Amino acid sequence: MKKQVLSLFIVLLASSMLFTACTSNESKPSASSAPSAAANSNAGTANSTAQTNTSAAVSTKVTDLGTGIIQASDPSKLPESAKKRNDTFIAGLTEPSGAFTPHFHQSGYDGNVASVLFAPLVTVDENGKIVPYLADKWEISKDQLTYKFHLNKDLKFSDGSPLTAEDVAFTLTILHDKNYDGGTDIFASHIKGGLAYKEGKATSVAGIKVIDPQTIQIETDEVNATALLTLGGQVLSKAYYGKDYKFGSLEYIRELHAKPVGAGPYKLDKHLPGQELRFTANEHFFKGKPKIERFIYKTTEGDAFQFIETGEQDYAAFSATQDNLDKLQKLGFLNLKLNTSSAYGYISINHKKPYFKDKKLRQALIYGLDRKTIVEGVSQGSAQVANIPTSPTSWSYTEEGINPYHYDAEKAKTLLDEAGWKEGSDGIREKDGQKLVIRYLSSKSKGSDALIAIAKENYSAIGIQFEPEQFADFNALLAKVDGGDYDLASFSTPMLLDPHSGVSGFTTEEAKGYSNPKVDQLIKEGISTLDIEKRKEVYKKLYQELNEDPPYIFYSYSKLLYAYNSRIKGLDPNPYRGIATSLPLTSIE
Repeated sequence: MKKQVLSLFIVLLASSMLFTACTSNESKPSASSAPSAAANSNAGTANSTAQTNTSAAVSTKVTDLGTGIIQASDPSKLPESAKKRNDTFIAGLTEPSGAFTPHFHQSGYDGNVASVLFAPLVTVDENGKIVPYLADKWEISKDQLTYKFHLNKDLKFSDGSPLTAEDVAFTLTILHDKNYDGGTDIFASHIKGGLAYKEGKATSVAGIKVIDPQTIQIETDEVNATALLTLGGQVLSKAYYGKDYKFGSLEYIRELHAKPVGAGPYKLDKHLPGQELRFTANEHFFKGKPKIERFIYKTTEGDAFQFIETGEQDYAAFSATQDNLDKLQKLGFLNLKLNTSSAYGYISINHKKPYFKDKKLRQALIYGLDRKTIVEGVSQGSAQVANIPTSPTSWSYTEEGINPYHYDAEKAKTLLDEAGWKEGSDGIREKDGQKLVIRYLSSKSKGSDALIAIAKENYSAIGIQFEPEQFADFNALLAKVDGGDYDLASFSTPMLLDPHSGVSGFTTEEAKGYSNPKVDQLIKEGISTLDIEKRKEVYKKLYQELNEDPPYIFYSYSKLLYAYNSRIKGLDPNPYRGIATSLPLTSIE
C-alpha cells in the first residue's frame, strides 16, 4: 500500500463500474464509490460451476453464484449497434489522469490504461499464483536473495524496437533515482547497491547485472516476499524512456506519459478526455497480434447499465447486488461472472491532525458508525464489513482475536469521554476549546450518499459534528486530500496481490502521522520470509494490533459482477488482474 494517499478504487458501496490499479506494487487509492473494469487477466475459460439460463425470466440468486460463467439466455437480443461492431471491443473506465507510464501513475485508472499498453515479466493467474509473461522462466537462489529472469526470445516494443534485459535493467535503475516519486516501492526489494545509486555514490545499481540480451540477474540484500512481483514488473523501453535520462532528472518522462511505447497487446491511438481512449492491436505483441483490431475504454460519465443495455459498451463490472444480477440477466445477451474482490474499502484518517494521535478517538469513530447497516444494507449483501486490511480471499485473512467493532453508540460516548471530549452546550463535544468537527471527503455516488446520511445521524448522536464534501471528479478529491484540509476520506485499495500491499502504508515511514513500533516490526517480519505458514502467524498478530490501534476505519469487502456481450469470446476477468492479459486471445463472433 505504498503511498496510500493515492489509492484508486472507490469505496465500493453502490458503484456500478469498478476499475482497479494493475501494477505489481502500486497501491494507490481509488475513490470510495466506483468499482473497476479491471484491466489485466489470463486467457482461459472459467471453471464450470456456472449455470446456463434457459429463460431470461429465470433469475439466479447472487448467493447461489459460483465462480463460473452464467451464459447469455438469448444472444439474439443483442442491440443492433453491437451486432455491427465486428472489430472493436468497448469497456468502461473512469477518466484517468493521463499518466500512462508504468510506475508513474497518478491513479489506478491510469494503471488500467497502462495494463493494455505495457507488459510485465511475470503476472498472476486467477488464483493469485505468479506465472510467466515476458519472462518464460525465472530462478531464485537457495538463500532467496538472487533472482535470474530468462526473457522470451525476440521480444519487441510497440514501435518495433527490441525488448531486452537492458530495458529491464533501465526500468529498475530509474526507480532508484533520488527524484523518483512514483508508487513502486523498489527499495522494499533491497537490491544491492540501490541506496548507493540513489545517494549519487555509484553510477549504476550494483545488484542489477545483464547476463545477455535475454537474461538479467538481480541480487538483493534481504529476503522480501513481494520481490518477485516487484522485480518482474512492467518494462520501459530504454531507447525511448531513457534517451534523455540523467541521474536526478525525471521530469522529462511527464512529457511522454501521453505518448506511450510499451510491449502490451495494444497501442494507444488517441485519448479524447471525458470521452474515450482508443487503442489499436500491437502487431509486435509477443503472443501474436490480438484478434480484435480495436479496443476502446469508454470514459464518458453516465449510467453503466444503460451503456451495456444499449450496446454502447461490451463490458462492465457492477457491484454484485441481486438487483444488478436480475437486471443484467433479463437483458438476455450478456455473459455474467462473479468474483470476490481482493481489495478492501476504507475510510482514511488524517493523522496529521494532532487529535487523532489518541486511539480512543479513532476507536470511537468506528464504534459510532453503523457500518453494517451502510455496507450490507446499501449493497444488498454484495459487500461485507471489513475489520482488517486484507480480503477474505487472501490466505492471510483471519478473524481470530479481531474486535468486530459492532455499532455501539454508548461505547463510543465512553471512549470520547475518556479521551477528554466533553459535550458542550450545543451538544457538540469540545476539548481544549476546540469543537469535535469531522470533515469527510468522498466521491459522489449513491453509496456515498447513504454513508453520509447515516453517518450524520450516528455521529450527531454521540456529539460529533459531521461535515461531508463530495466530488464528482476523482482527481479533484485527490487534490483536496493532498491539501490536507480534511479528517476522513473514503477510498479503496487496488487489487492486492500480496497481503503486504494491504499494510505497507501503515509503517511510520509511510503513514504520515500514524506510528506504532509493534506494527513496524510485524510488517517487516511479514515480508522477510517466503514461508507462507510463518507469514500467516505474523499477519495474524499484525491484524490484531491494527485492530486495536486502527490507522483507518476499515470499511468493506465486495463482490463484483462482470457482464459482457456474449459475442465476446475468450474474455476471462481475473480478480487480481482484470481483463488485459486475456485481451490478446479475445475475439468477436
